[in-house]
Amino acid sequence: MMQTINRIRTIRNAVLIALATVGTAQAGTLTIESWRVDDKTLWETVLIPAFQKKNPGIEVKFAPTAPTEYDSSLTARLAGGTAGDLIACRPFDVSLSLYKKGNLEKLDGKPGMEHFPASAKTAWQTDDGKDTFCMPVASVMHGFLYNQKIFKELNLQPPKTEAEFFKVLDTIKSNGKYTPLALGTADQWESSQVIFTGVGPNYWKGEEGRKALIAGKEKFTDPNFVNAFEYEAKLGKYLSKGASSQTYGDSQNLFALGKAAIYPTGSWDIAYFNTNAKFEMGAFPPPVPKAGDKCYISDHNDIGMGVNKKSKNKEDAYKFLTWLGSQEFADIYTNKVTGFFSLSDHLISVKDPVAKQMIDWRKSCSSTIRLNAQILNRGEPSMENQLWNVNAQVLNGKLAPKEAAAQIQTGFAKWYKPQQ
Repeated sequence: MMQTINRIRTIRNAVLIALATVGTAQAGTLTIESWRVDDKTLWETVLIPAFQKKNPGIEVKFAPTAPTEYDSSLTARLAGGTAGDLIACRPFDVSLSLYKKGNLEKLDGKPGMEHFPASAKTAWQTDDGKDTFCMPVASVMHGFLYNQKIFKELNLQPPKTEAEFFKVLDTIKSNGKYTPLALGTADQWESSQVIFTGVGPNYWKGEEGRKALIAGKEKFTDPNFVNAFEYEAKLGKYLSKGASSQTYGDSQNLFALGKAAIYPTGSWDIAYFNTNAKFEMGAFPPPVPKAGDKCYISDHNDIGMGVNKKSKNKEDAYKFLTWLGSQEFADIYTNKVTGFFSLSDHLISVKDPVAKQMIDWRKSCSSTIRLNAQILNRGEPSMENQLWNVNAQVLNGKLAPKEAAAQIQTGFAKWYKPQQ
């Protein structure tokens, strides 16, 4: 009899434990992998609580890794089966590689994905566009910030054409009090990612030129691309005297202290200057070659979110992804992570005045992505490395525009068959 009672107790306890386990699994604990360490407080105090209000009982942990270590450590965790449920996705090849290795779920048709236009998905799709493996989250834009106080002092207006831009730069330079452009070439990346791929789309017609390079229909030595290098070369004479040894941080400091009139940059820098500059800023898009030309902006897909194929909590992971595609998330993220713009089709009321100026460029200009971001970085010599080096030399006056174009084209044709 006692054995029977003990057996019943054992079975009852086992059932209770099983039920408790099922309850915990249903409640779920989601872990988000990301390189955005700066966003940790935002996720923990604003974003996750907002999600939980709509989805009570789902625990969410934001576990970022330093940007320089993210790719390698994430790859190791995915291989070891210890990676989080949701994976912050870098654009293009890094995340495409994760998908090809079977680490990310296919997301086509999943709730929330319907809020993103085709252009927003490009960074997280297979080359043929058939599979989408990360939900688009946000992009960054390239353009120019300017010191409104200096512009007012010198009676200047934001330029709309190349001729107007150089007239503004000449006025600032001849005045002698301020550096016209707060830009250095020591770190090189700004030369390529901010200047060349920021102002260049107005010359190669954005997506039209980028896709023509991929298809082998245009070359870097064609006028559209050479003209972009020539424009860049002209900008070189408006930099500081010590521009070749001036770092990104130096440029930020120069502009923040009110010693430079214009700062070529990306929208990610707005928050920095909101904190560190004591003057009102404005923003203008890259000026077009001549009046009446269509304008193009580098509206570069920066971050997405995918689902780990080995997640043990996919049901809740998809609930979270659905929320990421919502109006609520788009509003919060765009207004709290200043300078990072939702890629969704939701109408967003942007509160920061400079960020609002930038996002409004989408209404009048066509968006494109960084020129070499898709497909063109897959061979040797690395086009990314070459563009950094070549564009820095063009700005420094050490390399002629046609020679710069020839160098990039020669390296490109060495490994890319459509260009051979």
